Amino acid sequence: MIWAKEARAFADEVYGDQHGNVYATVNKGGSPRVMLAGHLDEIGMMISHIDKNGYLNFMPIGGWDPQILQGQRVRIKTKKGIIKGVIGKKPIHKIKQKDREHVTKIEDLWIDIGAKNKMDAEKHITVGDPAVLAYEAEELLNGRIVSRAMDDKAGAFVILEAARMLSGLDIHAEVVAVATVQEEIGLRGVTTSCYTVDPAVGIAVDVTFATDFPSMDQKQGEVNLDKGPTVSRGPNFNHALFDLILKTSRAKKIPCQIEPAPRGTGTDANQMQITRAGVATALVGIPNRYMHSPCEIVSKKDLENTARLIAQSVAAITPQMTFCVKL
Repeated sequence: MIWAKEARAFADEVYGDQHGNVYATVNKGGSPRVMLAGHLDEIGMMISHIDKNGYLNFMPIGGWDPQILQGQRVRIKTKKGIIKGVIGKKPIHKIKQKDREHVTKIEDLWIDIGAKNKMDAEKHITVGDPAVLAYEAEELLNGRIVSRAMDDKAGAFVILEAARMLSGLDIHAEVVAVATVQEEIGLRGVTTSCYTVDPAVGIAVDVTFATDFPSMDQKQGEVNLDKGPTVSRGPNFNHALFDLILKTSRAKKIPCQIEPAPRGTGTDANQMQITRAGVATALVGIPNRYMHSPCEIVSKKDLENTARLIAQSVAAITPQMTFCVKL
């Protein structure tokens, strides 16, 4: 695993658990214990049925917009290796006019791997095999990167980079960076990893909705690429930790954007906050265009500034600091 291999170059220890989470510890034995979380899983598909002609039915893993899937190429992970395929549907020429106005349901799509029949397909595919869209990373103009699964491999990269930066600083805290799993199906990996780490402070890093493209409403929060990470503010987040990150942003001249969050979020931060006796939690977001599509776009500048902001904020934490309610 590349994440673990890179972590071994600087971490005091690197290990995994039976759930699939991967941990990298910096300054082991320091205080307080700070957990950084970024999830490695992505949305995908699972093969659910092979019909007599060798076509594959599938179910979504995570939240898909069915319009995205039509006509895409896929890669299916099997015990024998990667099998390529395409997602098929009836051509528009054969769809009745009244039906053209409706989105084709996922259950009416299929994957074609070129199999001759069911027996041929079963030589390669087993029910339960996972698949992802075949869409690789490329660099666009102005330092913008496009890829599938920026949600949240961008966050997993950032916490690893922040931990690497912290390994070269004189810090008080013990820092455990965790590449979590199964966020897209219910924040499951962060639940188990928080119990393992038992942090006093936790910072989740995920992508967040950029609003700097057509059709996006900015009235509930304006988020732009190249203007730095977002720091969420609301009841899901510790006010003292929020203030510390904002203070660090200003002191170190690292740009950031405040993102309002009046309720729980669909991120690892949501579960992190309520683990055990509670964790002083922050959510740092990487602006991302076209969420849950194969062409998610982030800014390299934002990635760099997110890692810097997290590293410098954690470096400012001392054992004497309290994140509890003042009475």
